[in-house]
This record gives sequence, structure tokens and C-alpha cells, in this order.
Amino acid sequence: MPSIFRTQRPLPPPWDRLFGPLQTGAVDDLVVIGQIGQSLDGRIASHDGRREFINGPDGLAHLHRLRALVDAVVVGIGTALADDPQLTVRRVDGPSPARVVIDPRGRLPRSARLLGEDGARRVVITSAAANSDLPAGVERIVLAMGDGGHIDPADIIAALARTGCRRLLIEGGAETLSRFLAARCLDRIHIVVAPIILGSGRASCMLSTVAHADDAIRPQVRAVPLGDEVLFDCDLSRHRRVLGQANRST
Repeated sequence: MPSIFRTQRPLPPPWDRLFGPLQTGAVDDLVVIGQIGQSLDGRIASHDGRREFINGPDGLAHLHRLRALVDAVVVGIGTALADDPQLTVRRVDGPSPARVVIDPRGRLPRSARLLGEDGARRVVITSAAANSDLPAGVERIVLAMGDGGHIDPADIIAALARTGCRRLLIEGGAETLSRFLAARCLDRIHIVVAPIILGSGRASCMLSTVAHADDAIRPQVRAVPLGDEVLFDCDLSRHRRVLGQANRST
């Protein structure tokens, strides 16, 4: 599946309906997709932060398929520190994408697993004020840090596009994904809902309060069964701002 996707040839069923929209950007040259794995009551982790029991094998396999189909997978420093993810493709066949962590203050340790040398690109997006100590071969992209100590999602996407990344997966955590959504930088969100009710814990999305339901984001949504889980494929192209195009010469 990944080789067919990357060469722009038609995808075989059943992958065409689900992943076909990720081949070509609906707004511009870029495709930016967010991914959330959550409980029925919208939680991504239990109260003590454990996330490994939310989604089952089918939901995790879907996440790894998304990784195999993008140029880069992006996480925030909070997720990198809390979960120490590998961000590789292991549950399905396909190549591992570039691994990108947003680390404005240079908090990522050299021992982080996503910095491990395995042939995939490793990129740290940081600010000029950060004193990053990174292993050899890790790319460092320096961007301006705005209010609240965050880097503008549009600046992050533009910087990655300049390095040739056209399809981006914003994998987490909730704060990072919410900032990309609020900045109108997502083409789609894939929300995988597991049949579990946590009752409390970390919410999957954190946006500013709207005064009325009419002001809420209303994407076009399609539900897809994934074993005993359900994927909600949310099309945000009507909400997405123009971001540009990737550098094809890299």
C-alpha cells in the first residue's frame, strides 16, 4: 500500500475510500492530518496519564498505516517526554516517516527513542533561545517562539514543507493537535473511538469556548468500523487555511 500511495497510483479497495483523500491536497499542495485515539467519553488517557489501554490492535494498526503514508509524523514535547514514543511503522508493512518533535525550550533528552538512528530523518523544531543537545545527524529547525512559549503551527508546516515534507501527520498530544486545529492547519482528523468509558482523564481536544453551537466547527464526517472500534474520518478542508507547497527539489 505505501509504495502505491507514494507513486500516486490508485489505491486498492478498501484503502481507496479511507486513504485516497490524503493523496492530493484539497486546499493547496499540502496534506495535514491529525490523529486522535480516545474513549467513548472523549478521553485520551486515564487520570494518571496512562494511554496504552485506550485503543486496541485495530486502532493502533490504523495509526501505523497513517504513519506509513506520510512524509513526517509530528508530536509535541509533552508527548515526547511523557510517552517516549518510537514513531516508527511496526504493526503494518511500510516505511517509517521522518520523526519530528516540537521542542521550543530544548527539553528533549538525547536518550529519547524518537532520536534513535534507524535510517529515518529526525527533526527537532525549536527556538533560538533553546540550548538543545542533540545526537549527530538530527536536524534542528529554529523558528520564532510566540506568546505562551509556543511556535505557530503554520510556521512549523511551512518549515517542514521547505524540507520536502508534503504530507504531515500531527499525532499528539492533545494540546499540540488542538493548536493545529485552532490555527486552521488541518485538512482532516481521524478520530478512533474505543469501546471504553473512562469517566475522567485527559480530554482529546482543548479549544476556546464558543458562545453558541452555530459557531462550532462542523466537519463532514464518515464513520468506518475498525474491529470493535470506530474511526470518524473528519474532513476539515472547508475550515483549512492556505499554507503553500512543498519543496520538490529536496
